[in-house]
Amino acid sequence: MSTIALVSDIHANLPALEAVLADIDSIGVDATYHLGDLVGYAPWPDEVVAAIAARGIAGVSGNYDSTVGLAYKHCGCRYEDPRQEALSHASFEWTKATCSPRTTRALAALPFRLDIHPYGGHSAGPRIVLVHGTPTLNTVYWTEDRPDDFCRKMAGLAGLKAGDVIAFGHTHRPWHRVVDDVHFVNTGSVGRPKDGDPRAGYALLAITPDAIDVSHRRVAYDVGRAVSAIRASTLPDEFAHYLASGGSRLDPPGEAPSA
Repeated sequence: MSTIALVSDIHANLPALEAVLADIDSIGVDATYHLGDLVGYAPWPDEVVAAIAARGIAGVSGNYDSTVGLAYKHCGCRYEDPRQEALSHASFEWTKATCSPRTTRALAALPFRLDIHPYGGHSAGPRIVLVHGTPTLNTVYWTEDRPDDFCRKMAGLAGLKAGDVIAFGHTHRPWHRVVDDVHFVNTGSVGRPKDGDPRAGYALLAITPDAIDVSHRRVAYDVGRAVSAIRASTLPDEFAHYLASGGSRLDPPGEAPSA
């Protein structure tokens, strides 16, 4: 059996990444891969990219990675209201200004897609396809409420067959579905969950030539350290409240949301 850990949407949250890597080490896996969005919203972009490189963790480009790496005009994120849009632009400009040239080059060099053959290229075993958003764009949100036909379309575009896996992130909400014997896995988010649970999240694949078991893990980490570091930086304090609430609110507890 081959065991693979998939981490995504770390978003410059070093304490969350450290906790997840420690959890992965405690389990023991054959390989770890990342699904992009290494930076943005928290104050450790250089440190996160360096930690991923030091561990030799290969992966793909998230929308935040490619747009920072290419100094694009915005991150390609979806905004729910004008306040979130303004905050997102503030994060993007901060991240572009803060990333070292080495980090920027590393982000720009990430591939769009990565195919993994756990049992070798000539084996009839499953193939694992890694993208950030979808096989066509890293900015498209592949949410759990997408119909099975959307999954089938994406599987066709990715060239998947029965028994294969396609894994992605971007929505910061974990889920898993099987359609026509193809596994669709959203890994959730290491550094910025949006499902109301502030713990870091990632996915595990346990693979044999004939079967795949998918599980999601949540890992407690020092959220207070991340909150304090955001507040000590020039990033908006709203990002600290967002982390502490698991993506539930931008305002402090007990305070009415701002318009």
